[in-house]
Amino acid sequence: MLRRPLVGLAVAALGRVPVDDSWSRISLFPFILAGKRHKRRWVAPGRCSSLFVVSRCSSTSTLLGGHGMAGPRPVVLSGPSGAGKSTLLKKLFQEHGSVFGFSVSHTTRNPRPGEEDGKDYYFVTREMMQRDIAAGDFIEHAEFSGNLYGTSKEAVRAVQAMNRICVLDVDLQGVRSIKKTDLHPIYISVQPPSMDVLEQRLRQRNTETEESLAKRLAAAQADMESSKEPGLFDLVIVNDNLDEAYVTLKQALSEEIKKAEGTEHA
Repeated sequence: MLRRPLVGLAVAALGRVPVDDSWSRISLFPFILAGKRHKRRWVAPGRCSSLFVVSRCSSTSTLLGGHGMAGPRPVVLSGPSGAGKSTLLKKLFQEHGSVFGFSVSHTTRNPRPGEEDGKDYYFVTREMMQRDIAAGDFIEHAEFSGNLYGTSKEAVRAVQAMNRICVLDVDLQGVRSIKKTDLHPIYISVQPPSMDVLEQRLRQRNTETEESLAKRLAAAQADMESSKEPGLFDLVIVNDNLDEAYVTLKQALSEEIKKAEGTEHA
């Protein structure tokens, strides 16, 4: 079982405010108005209701090992590193921080400068993480560039216990894994406008070697193609304009935000 106490996870969930995309693992889908083109974004007919008429998760008992827990519907956010997920989430937390809680992921990679254990990630050994994965303590997990990443059940449970909207940042493999559970989240993908723009953003960070950059770009290309898969995401946002992308994200989550805020003030 995971060794971190639930209260510790809850504190971490409250304190996590992403700063940039460097911690992102899994990498959205440009659909807004059904059947009509709008700012290079499309909505497949019949998808608008799934984006804006959202409801509370009816049950999470199977996912959370019998701890049935009603609460605001979680949000699964995915997209390649450099697409702008962290920037969008930072704006969302700044405006609605009282109703969101971040699911802090586990990883076996070493911390980067400025990263804190329990806030940016839980930094653990491969042996520890493999043990907990085998014990069924993770909702999803994946390996990227030789390191394991994953979301624990307790991390999600801690956020739901506070009746907050739990945000999970995962890669495509994680998205597919969560689809097999009864978490019933809103699936959102954030994509760059082009591979050229993405490469420029990644190079400007000055954190990548040519080898790691090539791996990230290859993964991003596959991610962009997979984001078009019907039914995989409820919403795909092409982040070519930060303000427009943020408005789109808020609209998609508006009903859940209202529910969480209503509960908070009840």
